[in-house]
Amino acid sequence: MLAITVREYIASRDYRLMRRVNRWSAPQWVRAWMICATRGGDGWLWYVLMAALLLAGGDARFRAVGAMLTASALTITGFLWLKRVTNRKRPCQVEPHCWAKLLPPDQFSFPSGHTMTAFALAVVVSLFYPSLMAGVFFCAISIAASRILLGMHFLSDVLAGSLLGASIGYFTYTLFR
Repeated sequence: MLAITVREYIASRDYRLMRRVNRWSAPQWVRAWMICATRGGDGWLWYVLMAALLLAGGDARFRAVGAMLTASALTITGFLWLKRVTNRKRPCQVEPHCWAKLLPPDQFSFPSGHTMTAFALAVVVSLFYPSLMAGVFFCAISIAASRILLGMHFLSDVLAGSLLGASIGYFTYTLFR
């Protein structure tokens, strides 16, 4: 009974935020930033970072990239399984967005795979290379925000993705450190 009440409470908050976001005509710079962030979260940003670390990452580079690849595999496997189990519709399937016209990569919303992967890799990179922490977490937070502002995910999808991803990132760091 309590689980249903909690789920309904979260869903009502998610839908209220979704309606506000879907009706907000964001400034052009916000639109450009969010589209760039979500495209970076498609994977190429992390591939470029792995290549840079392999070239200039010092003694920890192979362990760091190994942890990043392992974290990526675990997050992708995890979010694909969770999406099939939960079958939650995306906000863009519930209500049209006023300016974002991107097509979702799949039909399910929970959890956000972009966010999960971004936080897993941000945790791994920041633990191996603390000087990169601000930059990788700026990227991860931007990716997470973009998923909400582009109508791809609810807030709870992104929060769950960030927590799951950070946990996977820490776990893989401990395996490779």
